[in-house]
Parts: sequence; structure tokens; C-alpha cells
Amino acid sequence: MNKIESFKVDHTKIDKGMYVSRIDDDIITYDIRMVKPNTPPFLENAGLHSFEHLFATFMRNSKYSKNIVYVGPMGCRTGFYLLIKGVPHNVALDLTKKAMKYIADFKGELPGKTAVECGNYLDHDLNMAKEYARDMVNVLKEWTTDELNYKK
Repeated sequence: MNKIESFKVDHTKIDKGMYVSRIDDDIITYDIRMVKPNTPPFLENAGLHSFEHLFATFMRNSKYSKNIVYVGPMGCRTGFYLLIKGVPHNVALDLTKKAMKYIADFKGELPGKTAVECGNYLDHDLNMAKEYARDMVNVLKEWTTDELNYKK
């Protein structure tokens, strides 16, 4: 079998940030790296889960909702993938920055937190999700489209 693209990236050179992972026609996969790879502590499941609910909710309620293909966590628990179609990099970056601020400042009941709505509804930590987002607000604060490429 062929090696998939995400395994071809040198993870020893990735820092926290937002990167273009791959481009397939008009779908761009972004690597929202929230933890430096292979450097604990990793994202904890409950916080990661709550972050996912808020990140996906924000993106799918934005004016670009029809362009959002997927929002989901990386299995290595170091960040998220964001797949968007037909949106330029500067818009995706700005939208991601706004999502991080939304999560960091979130007040209220976590969306999709009931047994009817979620397959693991007891495994959530809203405060941890907000902490992750606050960190990413700082990481992405001055981030530009020029920084979306992985370091070689």
C-alpha cells in the first residue's frame, strides 16, 4: 500500500499552528496543530471531545457552512483536521481564528451533549476545551497565510 500524505510530513518539525495538509481539487485539508507532536501532554479525550462539539458547531453555523466538509480530531490527539472546499486560505485562517475565540469565550450548555445527540455524552470537559482554545487564540493571533506551509 502507498503511504498516505499525512505520514509523509516530518512530525519532528511541526509546531503548534495551522497548516495546509493537502489539497484535493477544491477541498483543502488544514492541520490545526494544538500540541507539538510527540511532546506530552497530549489533548485529553474529554476536552478534545467538547472542543470538537464547539468547533464543528461554529464552523457548520458560519456563513461558510456549505463549504465545510469535515471537522474532526486527529487520532494522535495533537489537533484537528478541517476540510473546506472552495474557500481561500485567508478566509479559512480567519474563520479558524474566530472559531478559537468562540470556543475560548463559550458560555452556556455544550451543544450535542445528551445521550440522544452524542455517542459518548458523559465524556466531556468544557473547561479543558476552553483552555485549549485560549492557547490556540494566542498561537494563531499573528498567524498569516505565509505560515500555512509545513517547515522543511
